[in-house]
Amino acid sequence: MTDTDDRPDSTLSERPDGTVPARLDGGRVAAAWAVLLPPGRYDAERLVHHDTLELTGLTGLAGDAAAGDPAAAAAAATVTAAGAGAGVTATAGPRPGDPVAVLTEGPLRLVALGRVARATAERREDPDDPQSDPASGAFVVAYTRRVFDEPVPADGLTLNGPVSALPADAYRALVARLGPPPARRSWLVSLDLPIEAETPAEAVRLFWSYVRDLGPRELPAFVSPSGDELAMQAFVLGAEANQDPEEDD
Repeated sequence: MTDTDDRPDSTLSERPDGTVPARLDGGRVAAAWAVLLPPGRYDAERLVHHDTLELTGLTGLAGDAAAGDPAAAAAAATVTAAGAGAGVTATAGPRPGDPVAVLTEGPLRLVALGRVARATAERREDPDDPQSDPASGAFVVAYTRRVFDEPVPADGLTLNGPVSALPADAYRALVARLGPPPARRSWLVSLDLPIEAETPAEAVRLFWSYVRDLGPRELPAFVSPSGDELAMQAFVLGAEANQDPEEDD
């Protein structure tokens, strides 16, 4: 998925299915939703590319997005208005297609944009581990733009829960801080591991075992712009890491 859908929607207060979004104090419509990443999730989302963000264990949400089942949608829910510090009565909670701003704390920063999506039939407790136990339900956000490497400040918002209603002006202000997305270009990414084995096939199997067991938290990956290999840089934990021990001395 390309990171290009960061435009403020002129119809944020309207839904194709005719449902009415949450209303803030004063009658303003909640045009979007702010989703707060759980502790530790920011690093996981930064390390590995995911098309969607799945959050489990959320309560107090209404609508298809909360349960993944239209038949289970509730008629009303109470969430918290970001920046208002007051309760919001929702005639319908987050629904598929609603815009989402994904944020992280310490300090509060915007790290991604997306839209509420329907939960898939099969969900896992840990989205990074396909062998983890199935989860009972998930709130799913389909990413439309990611800025995990360069988060932008989200001053002025007050979030009192994992999902908060956002008025249109607050959402548009967050989008404006991102600016236009940078141009996409081609990169060469490589991972070289010295492996002792009896056959080439065994060496390949050992290679993938090391990649699976160590992953991006321990293995350095080397990246350079296509056609400019001299600009190669090593990355570990999603950040540039010097691999020359002589330069550390």
